[in-house]
Formats: sequence, structure tokens, C-alpha cells
Amino acid sequence: MIVSMRLKTFLLLAGMIWMLSTVAVGQIVTLDEIQQKAEANYPAIARYSIIEKTKNYSIVNANKAYLPQGILSAQATWQSDVPHIDLDFPEGMPPLEIPVPDQDQYRVIAELNQLIWDGGNISAGKKSLQAHAELERQQLETEIYALRERVNNLYFGILLMNENLQQQAILENELQRNYHNVLAYIQNGVANEADLSAVKVEQLKAGQKRIQLESTLEAYIRMLSVLAGESLDRSMVFVKPTPDDGLISPVINRPELKMFNAQEAAVETQKLLLKARNMPKLGAFAQGGYGKPGLNMFDNDFSPYFLGGIRLSWNFGNLYTLGNDRKKIDLQKQSVDIQRETFLHNLSVQIPQQQAEIERYKKTMQDDDEIIRHQTLIREAAEVKVENGTLTVSDLMKEINAEEAGKQAKTLHEIQYLMAVYALKHTTNQP
Repeated sequence: MIVSMRLKTFLLLAGMIWMLSTVAVGQIVTLDEIQQKAEANYPAIARYSIIEKTKNYSIVNANKAYLPQGILSAQATWQSDVPHIDLDFPEGMPPLEIPVPDQDQYRVIAELNQLIWDGGNISAGKKSLQAHAELERQQLETEIYALRERVNNLYFGILLMNENLQQQAILENELQRNYHNVLAYIQNGVANEADLSAVKVEQLKAGQKRIQLESTLEAYIRMLSVLAGESLDRSMVFVKPTPDDGLISPVINRPELKMFNAQEAAVETQKLLLKARNMPKLGAFAQGGYGKPGLNMFDNDFSPYFLGGIRLSWNFGNLYTLGNDRKKIDLQKQSVDIQRETFLHNLSVQIPQQQAEIERYKKTMQDDDEIIRHQTLIREAAEVKVENGTLTVSDLMKEINAEEAGKQAKTLHEIQYLMAVYALKHTTNQP
């Protein structure tokens, strides 16, 4: 019976442990996970589909220029004069009557045009559409990439607040322990009520600081929830990433570089359009009509007619501005090159600064534990002195605050180190 009870108890405890571990695993949140959710939740992500559909529709429309194009027109006119022939006939010759068209004329025309060769205008237009669609995609990639930095800042802000709250809880426990110690000192005549008030003031200040940290943490979590598109709360475990800064390559792989390349490609297609615009156009046409007069201008009756042929057209006017148009395109390419060089120049300045920050925080963290160890020794010695009556409680509070400041500095340096590493990863676009 006892064995059975023990077995049931063991199974019950095992089940509870499994349930708790499952819940805990379900609450784990990582930076990479939040980054993916924020990107998927970003409203502008829908523009990828819009850009692609718009490009496809535009290309289909461009191809339809090869289909026969129909025109239907009608007109009714009254003319102040019409073609006529005045002949002087010799005497004795009978007069010759030549019909004269009416001054009111009517015409309905249906014309069908078939493009044979457009000088490469449609092909250049399709290449331009594709290039500009790619440019829009790369601009959107750049916009979404900027979202990562916002997510990083909020995530590390949450980590920092959580770490500070843990330190704050330790401080409050320490102050509570000293509060009870001072009560004992008062009973022994070593301390007085003023000493107890000094500890109480520090407890109240610690409580205010905790409220401030909790408020900031809640704000960060709410903002990150909006970016991620799901509800996050303080009960979740925000995992601190452990990157290896030694593996970060200084090679720049930012989406802005692809955007600049796409800009150059889009500018280059303007040359194709410019060339096609200055080429002759060849097409066939067929025209059918019904009017008064028809093709015979001396026939005053309504009659149908038909004509067809080949039409060649060449607009020479564009040649006047051809040279300047080419120079404008070259200037646009130079502008893109300058933007790229400026972007790379700024990053070449930023990367060494970030690398120096990483090294600085690494060296700073090496001393944090030693500082905390000495501050703890000083605080413990101060407690002994207070107990012996050779040090005031106010001086002890200063040592406790100094120890706490050292612990918070260590926490801050660890988060700052992670932020510096991920800032460098963001600058170079390293996974």
C-alpha cells in the first residue's frame, strides 16, 4: 500500500514536472523568431505581390500592341468650296457637264492597323518595366531590412529591463535583510530609529525604481508585440543570444547595394527606350468607309469604299534632343554611383567604430566581476562595523548602493555588448 502511494506520488510529480517544462518551453522567445514574425507581420510585405502583379499586367498590355488596332471615326462637314473644273469650249462644241461635289459631305471610316516593326520600342518598354519592378522590390527589401534594427533595440531593451529587475529584486531582499538587522541593532542599543528610517527610505526608493523598470518593460513588450503581430507578456522567457563576434565578417552585404544595382539597371533601360523612340515604325493598315462622296469625289451619292497598304513613319524631331537625353541618362547613372559610394563610405566609418565598441565592452566586462567582488567585501565589512557600532547605517546604505550599482553596470555592459555585436551584424548584414 505504501509502495502504491509512493508510485502514485512519483507519477503525479513526474506529470507536473512534464507539464511545467512544456509550458516553459512554450514561453521561450528568441530574437530570430521575433525577427521572422515582425517581417511576416509588416504591412508593406503585401507590396511584393502587388509589384509582381502590376509588372505582369503591364507586360501583357505591352504585348497587346502587336494585336491589330482598330479605329472607328465619323464626320460631317460643310465646305465653302469644292473641287470643280472650269473649261472654255470652242464655239459650236457641245458643252461638257462635269459633276461638282456637294458642299455638305459625310463619312464613316473603320481603320485597322497592324504593327509590323516598332523599332524595338515594345521590347525596350518590357525591359524597362521589369527593371523598375526589380527596383521596387529592392527598395521594399531595404525598407523591411530597416525593421530589424527596431526589433533589435526593443528586444535588447526588454533583456536589459529584465536583468535590472532581477538585480532590483536582489537589492530589495538585501535591504529587507538589513531592515531586520537594524531592528535587532536597536534592541541591542547599537542603532536608533533614524537608522531604521534610513533603511526604509532606501527601500522606498528601490520600490520606485522597480515600478519604473516594470513600466518601461511593459512598454517595450507592447511595442514589440505590435511589430511581431502577436501578444507577448512578461511571463515569457526572452532568451539572451550568444553571438560569436569573432565570426562577423567586415564584408558588406546590405540590401541597399542591390537596390543601387537595380537603380542602375533601370536607368540603363532608358537608353533602350531612347534608341527605340528614334527608330522608324512600319505597319500595315486597311481602311473601309462609307460616305458622300466615296473615293470618287465627283460622285454625290453615298457609296462604300476600301483601301489598304503599308505605312512607314519616322519622327525626326526627337533627334534634336538625342544628345542631351543621353547625357541626362549618364548623369543619372553617375548620381547612383555617388549614392553607392557615399553609402559605402559611411559604413566604412561606422564599422571600425562598432568593432571598437565591441572590444571596449569585452574589456569592461572583464573587470565587472572583480569590481562586484570588492564591493561585496566592502559591504560585508560595513555590516560588521554597523553591528559593532563603528559605522553608521547611512554609510552602510552607501556601500549597498555602490554594490548594486556595480551589479547593474555589469548587466548594462553585457546587454551593450550584445547590442554592439548585433549592430555590427546589422551594418554588414551577417546572419
